[in-house]
Amino acid sequence: MEKFTEKDSHYRHLEKMSTTELLRSINTEDKSVPLAIENQLVNIERLVNAVYKKMSTGGRLFYIGAGTSGRLGIVDASECPPTFGVPHEWVIGIIAGGDSAIRKAVEFAEDSEKLSWEDLQNYKVSKDDFVIGIAASGTTPYVVHGLSKCQKNGISTGCIVCNPDSPVASKADFPVEVITGPEFVTGSTRMKAGTAQKLVLNMITTSVMIKLGRVQDNKMVDMQLSNNKLVDRGTFLVMEKLELNYEDAQKLLLEHGSVRKALEAFPSK
Repeated sequence: MEKFTEKDSHYRHLEKMSTTELLRSINTEDKSVPLAIENQLVNIERLVNAVYKKMSTGGRLFYIGAGTSGRLGIVDASECPPTFGVPHEWVIGIIAGGDSAIRKAVEFAEDSEKLSWEDLQNYKVSKDDFVIGIAASGTTPYVVHGLSKCQKNGISTGCIVCNPDSPVASKADFPVEVITGPEFVTGSTRMKAGTAQKLVLNMITTSVMIKLGRVQDNKMVDMQLSNNKLVDRGTFLVMEKLELNYEDAQKLLLEHGSVRKALEAFPSK
């Protein structure tokens, strides 16, 4: 397979560029990412619908990845409970090397050909669940082996990769291949490839959660009221919907613990 993510940068002698030249060049490269994603919308749609089918009947969504890709999966998974009010076990991010790898690289963790399946087994992964492998190169052994074992055990799989015809994609029932091309700094896939993966992850969980009914209109009615900012946001949502003043809206919100419950408890106008 051809690794576009590892090709030589279109830019040379970066150390001689001014700050303005550096920023404009990076920005120019970043602008190509949404277009690369647009080319994969049909495949992202298939993936979203497949994930929704599993989760609508009680299944869970898992992400497996290494390095930047693994961290992005963990970020997306960790943001689902506060944003959509879902249990932490609905979306689970797993990174090669364990939680310590979130902050510091764990040497050779991504090269393991068995640890990913062991990590998934720790969560008792089953045919009810869905596993998405995230790997910019599409060659990470940790991800390849994990998806392969899932397929052999009848577990549905997907992937987000940034090279075509990769080993990871070959083990995915629903592959998404966002071809972002050479990076500004040669091989630094935390840049365009990482941005592409983050955007696709946003699309997957946001779309699935909307389809699962965790959003009303365009509002996060199930968000966790875990800080003053979110309590204030929830209060304004209740105010807008029920035409109450701020004090009454906040009292109702705090009494019921969520925007959804507050709206359901108040007689509709």
